[in-house]
Amino acid sequence: MSFIQANGLYKTYGSGAAAVSALGGVSLEIGAGEFVAVMGPSGSGKSTLLAVLGALNTPERGNYGVDGIEVFSLSQNQRADFRREYLGFVFQSFNLVPYLSLAENVMLPLAIKRLPKKDKLALAHVALERVGLAGKEARLPGEVSGGEQERAAVARALVNQPPILLADEPTGNLDQANTQRMMELLQNLGAEGMTIVMVTHSATCAGYAGRVLNMRDGLVEGEEAGPALAAACMP
Repeated sequence: MSFIQANGLYKTYGSGAAAVSALGGVSLEIGAGEFVAVMGPSGSGKSTLLAVLGALNTPERGNYGVDGIEVFSLSQNQRADFRREYLGFVFQSFNLVPYLSLAENVMLPLAIKRLPKKDKLALAHVALERVGLAGKEARLPGEVSGGEQERAAVARALVNQPPILLADEPTGNLDQANTQRMMELLQNLGAEGMTIVMVTHSATCAGYAGRVLNMRDGLVEGEEAGPALAAACMP
């Protein structure tokens, strides 16, 4: 059985003549430890799909299960618990609090955990070390580079040790060198067994994934192997 399974997901924004179909019956399966990229033109439904997979947006129809859990059968409180236990999120905008240190930013998802502050800080240090930011825990976001800010955002997503990482255009604000570092980091996390779903416009970035889903007009219209796409992108 697949770790992530979606069947016939439909999502429409607006109503009547202004209605826009974002998802038109998407079905997919993702195995545990798989790194999957989702590509497609603007308006194809990529970000809506990621929001549904993150239980942040509810479809009108369809089923979505993770690890045998029917996510949209859960109550709102149960859904919040599900997100905390299973999901880490990384977005194009880093969303770091500018007046908190990197360690304090990474600790934010631990706020509701009944742990001593020193234990939370230790977990934050482990997460920052995992993304290559050991020694920079006390720095403010404005005191590190954009690439380091994005890695801190990944550390924040990892601090709860979720099995799934959802990334929406994680390299959109990065230069070429930092984009490569970010993609190598995600690839390494996937190799360690984390399940990763990443939305991207970049074929080069998608080439780091094991599998690439191509979306158009609210549907997955096909897929290809990430390494084959990477080879096709090479000069």
